[in-house]
Amino acid sequence: MSAPAFLPPLASGVLTAATCAGLGAGLGLVYFRGLWWNARMLAGGRSLMQVVALMLGRFVLLAAVLVLVARAGALPLLATASGLLAGRQFVLRRVRGAQS
Repeated sequence: MSAPAFLPPLASGVLTAATCAGLGAGLGLVYFRGLWWNARMLAGGRSLMQVVALMLGRFVLLAAVLVLVARAGALPLLATASGLLAGRQFVLRRVRGAQS
C-alpha cells in the first residue's frame, strides 16, 4: 500500500490499521449477532434450511473479508481480527444483558 503524499508511511499504517479495526468491529457485530440469531432460530424450531443458509452466509462473509484484508498484509489482518474480537465482546455484553 502506498501512503498519500502528505502522510508519512507510519501515519498511513496507523490509518490503515484503524480502518481495518473498524471494519473488523463491524464484521464482529454482524457475525456474532448472526450467530446469536442462528442459535435462537435453531432452538425455536425454525426450518433447518434457514438455519443452514444463515450459517453459511456468516461463514462466507467472514472468510471473504478476512481473505481480502489478508492480501493487504499482516498489520491490516491483525487489526481486523482485533476489531472482530471487540465486536464479539460487545455482542456478548448485549446478549447477557438481555437475558438478565
